[in-house]
Amino acid sequence: MASARPTRRPPRRPATAAARRSRAGWQFTGPFLAVFALVFLAPIAYSLYLSVFRTRLVGGTAFVGLDNYSKALTDPQFWSALGRVTLFLAVQVPIMLFLALLIALALDSGRLYGASFFRIAVFLPYAVPAVVATLMWGFMYGSQFGLVGNVNEALATSLPDPLAPELILASIGNIVTWEFVGYNMLILYSALRVVNPALYEAAAIDGAGQLRIISAIKLPALRGPLLIATIFSIIGSFHLFNEPSILQTLAPNSITTYFTPNLYAYSLSFAGQQVNYAATVAIVMGVITMVVAYLVQLQGIRKAA
Repeated sequence: MASARPTRRPPRRPATAAARRSRAGWQFTGPFLAVFALVFLAPIAYSLYLSVFRTRLVGGTAFVGLDNYSKALTDPQFWSALGRVTLFLAVQVPIMLFLALLIALALDSGRLYGASFFRIAVFLPYAVPAVVATLMWGFMYGSQFGLVGNVNEALATSLPDPLAPELILASIGNIVTWEFVGYNMLILYSALRVVNPALYEAAAIDGAGQLRIISAIKLPALRGPLLIATIFSIIGSFHLFNEPSILQTLAPNSITTYFTPNLYAYSLSFAGQQVNYAATVAIVMGVITMVVAYLVQLQGIRKAA
């Protein structure tokens, strides 16, 4: 009887360089993708799931389809909040970006005395947490206990109450501007620092003055950074929450539960126990923010072209 010959396994083919690169790439990006799916995609999916249900006192939770979205689009409180942040965006963002642009141009000119100190001083408010900054400004705004009240008492004057209903939005705009001028200044100033010095030398040879250099060299170089700063500011304005939420305890008659869309969603969820409708408001606001930011980006790209 012939003995069975042992079977020999075929030699293992070495992994190709492309396969090794692919494996290494997934090892680097895999943790990020997992965290991204957990903290970004999963909450969005869960909010979408909540938005198509409604919890009733009688009958429990029931599927309602797009009824919550129809309610949000006809909700006067939601539209009031959206109109308020739109007005805030239209007034505060141009002022903030204009101040940031002026400061960045002044720093880049090389003629500002103590430029390093001034740059740090302007950027420093951005390092202050928004809650702390709002509490600080809220104390200064107080007409009974804060800086405004002390000035009225010391000078026997009657300064307007910054926490009054007709001034509260401007007061919040002042806080946000104080917080983020330095951040936007740093974006613009960094862009100016990478402009080719040969352009300035050519302009000087041609006899161009400072205003001509700003209009012909510096401002064109800032189109991209200004677009980025504008988009970030639009997103931040639509997501306005910290400042009105903190000031609400100091000015309850001026800041309602639907002062901004985010504050409205928060109040619906945690005070009104309407989690499903709060998720709907958040999703609608997210879509509006995305559409507006995309349109601004598209318009900026067309002008640049």
